[in-house]
Amino acid sequence: MNDPIGDMLTRIRNAQMRRRSTVMTPASKLRAWVLDVLKDEGYIRGYEKVTGENGHPAIEISLKYYEGEPVIRELQRVSKPGRRVYLGVSDVPQVRQGLGISVVSTSKGVMSDANARAANVGGEVLCTVF
Repeated sequence: MNDPIGDMLTRIRNAQMRRRSTVMTPASKLRAWVLDVLKDEGYIRGYEKVTGENGHPAIEISLKYYEGEPVIRELQRVSKPGRRVYLGVSDVPQVRQGLGISVVSTSKGVMSDANARAANVGGEVLCTVF
């Protein structure tokens, strides 16, 4: 698999289109860190590390809905394996005038755009969520 974060985001989008309550994805530290940001910002209920059907570690993500509609309206990958996007702290984008978030991988860990500005660090913009 070339893009594990893109794969996880696509699994979340597909599960929400089908109104699933949970979705499984292979486990990795980077995926868990991105899910921590989504959980802290209130876009998912949470996640749990489990063992997959073939014995490999997996993550079960509990999706969040409000009045029958998914909380995550838009989920886009920004930095891709073919084109990495690195931005300084002053250039980190605001999503929909601050209503959404950007998930940024910095030298101080994976965090939301607001936390990156507060910590005065830039980094690789992984994805945007609205």
